[in-house]
Amino acid sequence: MDIHEYQAKEILSGYGVKIAEGGMAYSPEEAVQRARDIGGHIWAVKAQVHSGARGKAGGIKICKTHDEVEAAAEALLGKRLVTHQTGPAGKVCGRLYIEAGTDIVKELYFCFLVDRSFERIVMVGSAQGGMEIEELAKNNPEAITKIYIEPAVGLRDFQAREMAFALGLEPELMSHAVKTIKGCYRALRDLDVSMLEINPLVVTRSGELIALDAKMGFDDNALFRQQKISELRDKTQEDPREMAAADRGLSYVGLDGDIGCMINGAGLAMATMDMIKLAGGEPANFLDVGGGASAERTEKAFRLVLADKNVKAMLVNIFAGINRCDWIAEGVVEAVRKIDMKIPLIVRLSGTNVEEGRRIIAESGLPIITAETLAEAAEKAVQARNEAVAHEEATGQSPLQGA
Repeated sequence: MDIHEYQAKEILSGYGVKIAEGGMAYSPEEAVQRARDIGGHIWAVKAQVHSGARGKAGGIKICKTHDEVEAAAEALLGKRLVTHQTGPAGKVCGRLYIEAGTDIVKELYFCFLVDRSFERIVMVGSAQGGMEIEELAKNNPEAITKIYIEPAVGLRDFQAREMAFALGLEPELMSHAVKTIKGCYRALRDLDVSMLEINPLVVTRSGELIALDAKMGFDDNALFRQQKISELRDKTQEDPREMAAADRGLSYVGLDGDIGCMINGAGLAMATMDMIKLAGGEPANFLDVGGGASAERTEKAFRLVLADKNVKAMLVNIFAGINRCDWIAEGVVEAVRKIDMKIPLIVRLSGTNVEEGRRIIAESGLPIITAETLAEAAEKAVQARNEAVAHEEATGQSPLQGA
């Protein structure tokens, strides 16, 4: 789960990280009032969306008068920002963060990440901040310092000092830097943070170390014990399909293809998507309905997949171990009858009571395409998708309309 910049800064401020004065605005009038409250002669008007590279997309505007603040707010509120992280769909800005201008001397990069391959927390820093870390890693990897932290031991003072030296900070800033770094680590440890990034972390002309931007990502699986963090979720910034699935207890990830998938088991779901691509198709989603796929749960999954208007065919692939194929078949038949599907449906069942499950589908009288193997199911799904697209282009309606 991601949160907005202003939320991350508020959290970090509570852990001793210094931030510039700022305030939220939901209208141009509020933006001007926040600028008046902050005072000074220069302000940054920042679009609050879950994405990096906002500046390149025009999401951050520097203003020197209240009229400029109002004009910037007018331009940003309701604007769809498109970055390499949002994809072509972009994200709509519904709130702004008005921040006091900062007299910057040096920009740094600082980050904490959970590195699962090493089973450690990795602290990443660079004296070359203010740019995308991916670009820096590609063009100048020597400029990046990594320090691994054993979670059972925690961040030690010497590691914090080592990073401060790597960032090229002056000796008089060392104690402030160590305090900032340790504060960030405590936030990561206490709040189940999986990623904490400050880019840029700046040194000001007055000799202060300030987090000018902040991003935090949290482990979804730990939100049950982080109620205050869970309340910071902004569902408008997330894929509505994924949010609808999460609200119904389903594991769903939206993709760009047009073959919908409903599968039990994450490994089988990954294998199914691979087989669809191998057969020449593109999956529209990852959907794991889990081991207890009841008729009600199956119907919810069907509706979730079919809510994606790009889906031209749907593949159901179930391996029944904990579950039973006859229960799944009954759920599929009931769901298809309730929903009145207008696209081809391919079903592959395997495992416990598979013969009974196949019999239920065969005797249902519904136009369900069956397959015995995963490869056959993927090939039939791609073929059905191609036929559906060709029929739709020729007639303007799906092949099952009126069936």
